Amino acid sequence: MKRELILLAGTKETERALKEQLQSVFGKLIHITSYACDEGIPTFFTNELIVYSSALIEPEVQEYIDFDSCTIMKARRTVNYEYIDRIFELPPGKKILYVNDFIETAQEAVATLKRLGIDHVDYIPYSPSGVYPRQIDIAISPGEMLSIPPSIPEKIDIGVRLIDLNTIMKIIYHFQLSEQLTFDITDRYTRKIIELSQKLGAINRRAKTLNKFLNKVVDGVNDGILAFQEDGEITVFNEVLERMVGITATHAIGKKLNRVFKNIELNHFLTSRQDEDQEYFTLRQQNVMVYRFRLEAEGVIVATFKDMEETIEMEKVRKRELQKRGYIAKYTFDSILGTSRLINETKLIAGKLAQSELPVLIYGETGTGKELFSGAIHNSSSRKNSPYLAVNCSALPEDLLESELFGYEDGAFTGAKKGGKKGLFEQADGGTLFLDEIGDISLKLQARLLRVLQEMEIRRIGGNKNIPVDVRIIAATNKDLQSLIREGTFREDLYHRLKVLSLQLPSLRERSGDIPILIENFLRTEQSKITTIDSAVLEAMQNARWSGNVRELKNTLLYMMTVAEHNRLTIKELPRNDDNFQDSGETRNTHIHPEITMSKSEEYVSILSVLLSFYNEGTRASREKIHSSLEHSPTPLSVQQIRTRLNELKDLGYVIIQRGRTGTEITPAGIQWLNNQKENVLTIR
Repeated sequence: MKRELILLAGTKETERALKEQLQSVFGKLIHITSYACDEGIPTFFTNELIVYSSALIEPEVQEYIDFDSCTIMKARRTVNYEYIDRIFELPPGKKILYVNDFIETAQEAVATLKRLGIDHVDYIPYSPSGVYPRQIDIAISPGEMLSIPPSIPEKIDIGVRLIDLNTIMKIIYHFQLSEQLTFDITDRYTRKIIELSQKLGAINRRAKTLNKFLNKVVDGVNDGILAFQEDGEITVFNEVLERMVGITATHAIGKKLNRVFKNIELNHFLTSRQDEDQEYFTLRQQNVMVYRFRLEAEGVIVATFKDMEETIEMEKVRKRELQKRGYIAKYTFDSILGTSRLINETKLIAGKLAQSELPVLIYGETGTGKELFSGAIHNSSSRKNSPYLAVNCSALPEDLLESELFGYEDGAFTGAKKGGKKGLFEQADGGTLFLDEIGDISLKLQARLLRVLQEMEIRRIGGNKNIPVDVRIIAATNKDLQSLIREGTFREDLYHRLKVLSLQLPSLRERSGDIPILIENFLRTEQSKITTIDSAVLEAMQNARWSGNVRELKNTLLYMMTVAEHNRLTIKELPRNDDNFQDSGETRNTHIHPEITMSKSEEYVSILSVLLSFYNEGTRASREKIHSSLEHSPTPLSVQQIRTRLNELKDLGYVIIQRGRTGTEITPAGIQWLNNQKENVLTIR
């Protein structure tokens, strides 16, 4: 009896992987010949054992098989053990998109994983013709990586699914191999499982080594580090935090927060449901800024404890060093981009204000560039060679802001630095002090600030003498100060002292024509790979509300650059959950056939463009030719994907598919549709 097996698979990659598996199992005992449907079946089979990689390929191969004389075996497939560690590393409970070329194979693969007990994540079967929940950010695929939606940031290849042991045994029984040979074969299979166990053991040892290293790193940082689970169990408690709170890590790790920290307000802050936040606390007579953020996927909350006195001192040193190097107030009017009438008029007014020594109050929504204009005014003034210092009045607690602005004397309060400390007014003497978010300061500080503006002298905290200062004040706010005056939370006399000169900054909505210039500059300064932006994207951005103005525009671009697959930004890279673009749905489908979704449109354009080039040469194109032409394009497609898209284009009347391997031809309707897709784009110089 001849020992020959014919393996038929859908794609070349599957054929190669399964043939390699069978050869590793059977060695020279069975001669294996394999074919991929994508490359065509070159012969007619009689009197053969034929193994299908999947029942789904039967319609494509049945015309090449004599079913009366051939034995057909439809392989059952299982997870590829060479890559199984990648599945085990997925976060427990996470929604994971399982991607395959057909939804049936994806569903079958998910069922296999669950049957094997690999069910620590929530698998969602998906094929390119389907839809999926937009909040998913991880996808796995058995070799069909090009089928994963480009918007998903993390893509994991778990290898082509292999033929299971049940099918291997059926092949053994078919050829009536001896018991000894059967033992040899099962021994080879068992060795593969042992190799996998060894691999997982090595990974576990590396993880333990890395964990020791990370603990050393955490202990080496200059801030207190705390991490705990959702249920409050502490998992990380570094040496700096030990010194700050007077509790050892040995005592804290493994216990609940409320058993370790007795400060009720601190516990309430640490367990807040907000994703991230920061708050000021006093722990053991030490001023500490606690910053907390949540690692959603891991179910862990991390908090850093920063010594504020040390931080302020370091910031002062940094600012002095920057000023020595000439880096303070680094912005000029040339730094403010835009050619719109409104921004040019604003810059012209600001330039005139710069020539005065009087205080300036800058109004503007968040993200409109208040600090840019403040720095530019300083650099255009007679004080440009003197100090320029800035402080965000909303970023510091009242007492801390007071000591930062006015300084303090030796022994003024517990923990005061020996010898006292100069405040920002003294440090900015002869130059400019920028007070950002001035509307957020307390009435107590407003009274002290008013006295400085009236008398041009300050008194340190705990001091008994007045110190004259020569400082120009530039203040900024995004609040309606007159409303605050009516509410009694802002002093009217201080308002008039600050608003001797005023400057209103335009919102981005009011100068949307500057958006292309801003985009081009951001992409260039970020050294982005993006070279082209579709007109639909520019239109959506120019129509957006931009409540965060230029800062929000930049953040949106950073997001789009990160998720972009290629060097072109299209409408699909726009943030899907952003209120700015809720009205851009019509833009997303402009000039697209009602039956064609945006996710398919680019693939259709790529395929039809290749077919049009062959049409102009007077030839037709096979799937393999189309695959080769698109291999290095922005939209590479597998042969399997091309087959699916060609059938869809045929149904739309855009192509004619010839029988056999003659090839495919674009129709006049297809040419017309392709021409309609041409759009104007922004090219980044």
